[in-house]
Amino acid sequence: MLIYSMSVSVDGFIADREGAFGWSVPTEEQFRFHIAQTRELGGFLCGRRLYETMLPWETDPSMRDNELGAAFADLWCAIPKVVFTRTLDSVEGNARLAEASVGEEAAAALGATDKDVAIGGAGLAAAAIELGLVDELRMFRNPVVVGGGTPFLPPVTEHVRLDLVETRTFGSRVIYERYRRASDESD
Repeated sequence: MLIYSMSVSVDGFIADREGAFGWSVPTEEQFRFHIAQTRELGGFLCGRRLYETMLPWETDPSMRDNELGAAFADLWCAIPKVVFTRTLDSVEGNARLAEASVGEEAAAALGATDKDVAIGGAGLAAAAIELGLVDELRMFRNPVVVGGGTPFLPPVTEHVRLDLVETRTFGSRVIYERYRRASDESD
């Protein structure tokens, strides 16, 4: 499956009007959950900003200063990543630049593993959603309204029917919501 997972505000933004997302820093409980989910991935398609945000997990030794950080860094480094960018000429770590369309790269990533593949970055995910490639949406809904910024979901021209398959409320009051694309969209 191709999975799009991000932390969001109650009003549906992954970053606020200034591009900040400090309000979404996971608690230890959530971080352990993220580690378990990351363990299930066989690939990751990401946009440039997300790639740059996550790069320290591959390059900065201080990210391994504690047990959870080291565990996540090990997992993140092992995942093959494809970076979609118009501005970077090269990437570091276990990543390569995208050479084909979103659809072709998604198919190649899914074909290269027997695990799920994640996609991240609002613009890249929007393109994949428009193409009908995203199988699951996973939101970590934070108890904050930011009033604008980068939306989690793009505007769509047709309804996208979803089935709610899992929820969980963390001690921090963050609510995890997992939706799968409905198999019968004619209802």
